[in-house]
Amino acid sequence: MSPLDRQVPDLRGLDGEGSVQVQQDPAARIEGAKVFSVYGKGGIGKSTTSSNLSAAFASLGKRVLQIGCDPKHDSTFTLTGSLVPTVIDILKEVDFHAEELRPEDFVFEGWGGVKCVEAGGPPAGTGCGGYVVGQTVKLLKQHHMLEDTDVVIFDVLGDVVCGGFAAPLQHADRAVIVTANDFDSIYAMNRIIAAVQAKSGNYKVRLAGCVANRSRETDEVDRYCARVGFDRIAHMPDLDAIRRSRLKKKTLFEMDSDPEIEAVRAEYVRLAQKLWNGTEPLAPDPLPDREIFELLGFD
Repeated sequence: MSPLDRQVPDLRGLDGEGSVQVQQDPAARIEGAKVFSVYGKGGIGKSTTSSNLSAAFASLGKRVLQIGCDPKHDSTFTLTGSLVPTVIDILKEVDFHAEELRPEDFVFEGWGGVKCVEAGGPPAGTGCGGYVVGQTVKLLKQHHMLEDTDVVIFDVLGDVVCGGFAAPLQHADRAVIVTANDFDSIYAMNRIIAAVQAKSGNYKVRLAGCVANRSRETDEVDRYCARVGFDRIAHMPDLDAIRRSRLKKKTLFEMDSDPEIEAVRAEYVRLAQKLWNGTEPLAPDPLPDREIFELLGFD
């Protein structure tokens, strides 16, 4: 029986009232680095945002570690230029004897010296992503990989509120939500805000704000933020250059410069600097579903 099949004790209440999610070992919490978790609707561009944000932090001279938390394990491929092996796959190869692993087995260097890790996930229907995230952080701590790190970025799977979604919140200082200027993305953001708010009662994590991604305008995002007490902290326009960068398996910081690319790079650097300097902890009041339809719905 692999660790993915084992049940954990019922520790409900320690992770939020009524929670039955996989519980993390408090001793495994990340300390010393500034930790950010990136959330958003599936397909909204979390990995593109996370990787370019990691590159921006690196360009500022920060030592960065990015952890992909999606079974697709494509969070870091624009940093490394390839799909790197996942922690869970490597653990399977050694029959879950973690002591046999070396850092170079699961930590890969990307652009700007960014350390890249793909946690991966269990096969569909066989386990909890929260376990995999917990094991990844434990491995990193055991191999002292966090001791010389300034920034950790968790790129978290879509908007499904499950153990895999919640586990990074134990470590994060701030949660960033990637959205677009459309109803579905903002609807998902509203659900994510509610989930993070629930966890903030037990964890240190607080919301930093949202990034309007792949959007020409930001009027709907801004209207929602004004209604619930949230902040838009960056705007990444819908540019073909960003799409091309992923096709070339590169971050924007590796692409040949042109005025559009330079402008988006500058926005990522501005966002990185803002997060590094520290954002005010936000406590927005998410809307009931009916009120979101009334606010953003169309006739």
